[in-house]
Amino acid sequence: MLKINFKPFPLIKTPRLVLRRIRRSDVPEWFFLRSNKQVLKYIDRIHDKSEKQSLGHIKKLEKLEKAGDGINWAITLRGNDTLIGNICLFNIQRDHQRAELGYSLHPDHHGKGIMSEAIKPVLETGFRKYKFHSIEANVNPKNKASIGLLEKNKFRREAYFKENYFFNGKFLDSAVYSLLTPVK
Repeated sequence: MLKINFKPFPLIKTPRLVLRRIRRSDVPEWFFLRSNKQVLKYIDRIHDKSEKQSLGHIKKLEKLEKAGDGINWAITLRGNDTLIGNICLFNIQRDHQRAELGYSLHPDHHGKGIMSEAIKPVLETGFRKYKFHSIEANVNPKNKASIGLLEKNKFRREAYFKENYFFNGKFLDSAVYSLLTPVK
């Protein structure tokens, strides 16, 4: 069974970004990501209704991290500590050495290659540091940008499920993409 300890928290720096722990002081930006219709267009979950609700979610993320059940990075630009997005490894299946990848980004930063820059070191951390055998992403099949990001990073579609998810009064399809530990 895979043993995971997220201490110390893995701060990640890229040429343009700093990926750091999400903090309670990020509540206004976190609330925006969890309530904005454009951000959540293809994320089929109930939107946060208040900053208090978003603070509760940050507290839940802290517990998941402490237990080794998930890790969530705030995406920030170098020289500006404001959260503009997030990227995470969650739904960890220790017995199968598998985690799920999730991410979101403020619409003002779409189309600038930010998520492409963030995903590479997060995958590398997941495979090298935490020893995952595979990382998956569950995607709304209409989200062409997310599918393109995953395919660009060598994820392959493993499954397509017809109407397997009920949200907002409708049955929706979902697609699962996966990446195995890269062979060196």
